[in-house]
Amino acid sequence: MGGERLEVGIKSFEELEVYKKGYNLALQIHQLTQSFPGQERYELGNQLRRAAVSIVSNIAEGYGRQTTAEFKHFLSYALGSANEPIVLLSIAKDLGYTDKGELIEQYNILGKQIYRLRQTWK
Repeated sequence: MGGERLEVGIKSFEELEVYKKGYNLALQIHQLTQSFPGQERYELGNQLRRAAVSIVSNIAEGYGRQTTAEFKHFLSYALGSANEPIVLLSIAKDLGYTDKGELIEQYNILGKQIYRLRQTWK
């Protein structure tokens, strides 16, 4: 994928609000999964941590590609990845490992923000 150079008026992906929010949520997920029972810390917890990190990793990688087309492509990956924690947190909640329903809502909001950011570029 080639294309037009990425021009977003910022110096780093770390300045993007979706990155900041996703990064903060990933930290919260890491802290949350430390309280999961034994094996779930390594099974469900590991999947949840990987899903959370995948979002910000895709934002960073896409920004690093420095073309609008590739950034949009990686934002699509980030958007897909933003759905994974919703499912995994729902499972953890239903199993009684957490009562952090607000994290599910935060991931819903993050997904909408990533979608809007992706739509910003034509």
